[in-house]
Amino acid sequence: MAVTLPDEVLSRYPRFSLYNSPYPAHDRGCAIDLYPGGEEAPSPVAGEICETRTVRAPPKPYAPEHDHLILIALDESRSSVRRTALCSEDAERVARVLHIDPAVEPGDRVEIGDPLGSMVRAGFFAPWVDDHVHLGFRPPDSNLHRASGSLPIEIESSVEPLAWDGIGEIRAVGETFVVLDSPAHPAPGERFAAIGDDSGETALDGGLPHYDGGGALAGASGPIELLGERIGDADGRDLEWDPVEVFANDEPITGISLFAGRTTAGAKLVHPGHDFSIGDRIEVRIERR
Repeated sequence: MAVTLPDEVLSRYPRFSLYNSPYPAHDRGCAIDLYPGGEEAPSPVAGEICETRTVRAPPKPYAPEHDHLILIALDESRSSVRRTALCSEDAERVARVLHIDPAVEPGDRVEIGDPLGSMVRAGFFAPWVDDHVHLGFRPPDSNLHRASGSLPIEIESSVEPLAWDGIGEIRAVGETFVVLDSPAHPAPGERFAAIGDDSGETALDGGLPHYDGGGALAGASGPIELLGERIGDADGRDLEWDPVEVFANDEPITGISLFAGRTTAGAKLVHPGHDFSIGDRIEVRIERR
């Protein structure tokens, strides 16, 4: 039984990804990362806070070892939810929210868009990953603390697949990544778009190839190609990467970070220790190993 996120929710975030993560919680699109683009974290759901908990994160030299889990009993009809210390069985589903230092307590009610707290950049984050809200859903009688096991998430918003020839200029740089000015977003602020496969039929999602797999958001069956090379095999929305390597100006890089954006769509290239600069012309190619 899948959970559908309406456009009312997704449109509040500049970008999202179902598959761009190394963690099993995202397997088969069973969690979504929502990027708010600011320090405050707006709630993606309406309901009652039923628990907040501090959890350990993988040790990383650049991040704290603790994160926070917020459990929210969903009020899908916007009626009141019975107040309990743990999540009420009256709730149809329970939302699991991570990467927020909570400013809410059990018993508090929140509506969509209400602030939940401030963003936390814990050891779950690779150094090239931007701050985001991790969201998953469980039945109320399931193990709500276990990392994996959430319900599949469907998105109501369509994502336009964009043709890309692999060429662009760098418009932004970080220590571990660069962002190109291509492909250009066709309608910033109006709809979601993402780099599409060579057929132009499906938008791509995930870390190619630095995470185990990705997503073909429109659904597909069989081989998927990008920049003239087969990159994987699709089974519905799920995409298993082939053994490929990505190059930027003939230099091997970690990969391409693929996601759906509402305001920008330029390719994000993951390359720790790069010496590229804003304005550099980049040509990306993919080779099978």
